[in-house]
Amino acid sequence: METLNFDYIIIGAGPAGLSSAQYAARSGLKTIVLEGMGAGGQVAQIFELENYPGVFPAVNGYDFVETMRKQAEAFGAQIKQVQVSSIDKKGKDFVIQTKDVIYSAPALCIATGAVHKNLGVEGEAELTGRGVSYCATCDGPFFRNKKITVIGGGDSAVSEAIYLSTLSSDVTIIHRRDEFRAQKAIVDKMLAAGVKPIYDSVVKKINGEAKVTGLTLENVKTGEQTELECDAVFIFAGMAPQTDLVDMIKKDISGYIITDENMQTSIPGLFAAGDVRSKPFRQIVTAASDGAIAANTAKEFIR
Repeated sequence: METLNFDYIIIGAGPAGLSSAQYAARSGLKTIVLEGMGAGGQVAQIFELENYPGVFPAVNGYDFVETMRKQAEAFGAQIKQVQVSSIDKKGKDFVIQTKDVIYSAPALCIATGAVHKNLGVEGEAELTGRGVSYCATCDGPFFRNKKITVIGGGDSAVSEAIYLSTLSSDVTIIHRRDEFRAQKAIVDKMLAAGVKPIYDSVVKKINGEAKVTGLTLENVKTGEQTELECDAVFIFAGMAPQTDLVDMIKKDISGYIITDENMQTSIPGLFAAGDVRSKPFRQIVTAASDGAIAANTAKEFIR
């Protein structure tokens, strides 16, 4: 099997990985980004990105991340769509195994991000793709002018509810607490758009056979159960970090990778950046910052 040698390998082509690639390549490191699903990560699903400093008015998330990709490649970074099967370390180098090629480098950055969690309730798996979705941008247009429900209370849930309100005047958002965790500015925007909130409630069951017909809700304070009719349910119940490839490094109680302020993990030469990293605030701008810092630290580590 062919082995290709680099100075710096990045796994993951979201904002953290692409930012890291740009800074690393621009500083003269032979850099490659390996991504199994294509560039973008969660950002590619954003309908309107309006809070990235210097990018205004709002842009489509896919267009934004495509610009990042082109910028990284313009500075000399390579980006390959390939699935990584394992990571090992032999001597001073990290060895990355894929189907057809082995990649080797003395510095490695994990920028694999996080994925949406399931609710784990009856009907969710059975009706996924038939009214149950985890991506409003992907599936929202199928439910134009229908009854739409969003589950969650963080930035992602509220932002997606705003987008869905442009497709339907009947959008409801269900949150288990008595106030949203999302930033106040986007909550205010959501409520102004006419999205109807239901607080202190959780989904007990997603109803329907051939397609979603409604939800069974339970009030967490009273225990009372109610039925809510809807044609679609969009679930944003938190994130799970993608760390399967790096079981050997230290993580926090939620499974996120622990680093120092220089993005260095518990293994020298192995860095982490973006949503996969343990930190208090996860935004595109912080992911890009993580990636830039990781590249700079990797440069110093190598040289």
